[in-house]
Amino acid sequence: KDVDGFHISNAGLLMTGQPLFRPCTPYGVMKMLESEGVTLRGAEAVIVGASNIVGKPMAMLLLQAGATITICNSKTRDLAAQTRRADVLVVATGKPGMIDGSMIKPGAVVIDVGINRGADGKLCGDVDFASAKEVAGAITPVPGGVGPMTIAMLLVNTVEAAERAAG
Repeated sequence: KDVDGFHISNAGLLMTGQPLFRPCTPYGVMKMLESEGVTLRGAEAVIVGASNIVGKPMAMLLLQAGATITICNSKTRDLAAQTRRADVLVVATGKPGMIDGSMIKPGAVVIDVGINRGADGKLCGDVDFASAKEVAGAITPVPGGVGPMTIAMLLVNTVEAAERAAG
């Protein structure tokens, strides 16, 4: 079974809005947004990072929730102009501190999916937390933000797989 939600057939099903299993990290982000009461219908959502593991499935889930999506990648011109439009900003690049407070719309919800080691050896995200928290309406920390939700959604998918197998 594809409990992590990465198989190519599951990716195709996700595109049609009918996945057997949602990829765990984007699924966890959606559950966090839902639990915090973040309105996605009509929201501007910007995703920085277009990976098959986080960026693309995140875009599909946000689109299905009614958000208007912009996906940015390493070739995006004027990244800051794109990120400053976001009501919801999801960052998954693997580049420590790539996004800082000057690149965030005041009051935006910032989801930092990154997990990196900074120059000091400490875990850090793709967002400079110190400057971003001064501007953002809400922000996930690294560590302790998205990671635990990813694990929780892996468990949800595993239970669903077991229930399906049991009939």
